[in-house]
Amino acid sequence: MFGKIAAAWLGKNVAGRGSGTTGALLGIGAAALARRSVPALAAVAALGWGYNKWKERRARRATYPAEATPSSS
Repeated sequence: MFGKIAAAWLGKNVAGRGSGTTGALLGIGAAALARRSVPALAAVAALGWGYNKWKERRARRATYPAEATPSSS
């Protein structure tokens, strides 16, 4: 419901006065575009955040070569 109200407001403001049909079509188009693109954008952002966290944790973990093990003497 909020999406439809926002689409109507956006269409009215973009089209201006006296362009009811044009504003309605622009509002419907904007709502449809937002409905399809926002979830995809959120998924990409979540994946990027997760990858960054994984890289940071991996960088914090020290890795040493096999020759650097302590001697048993």
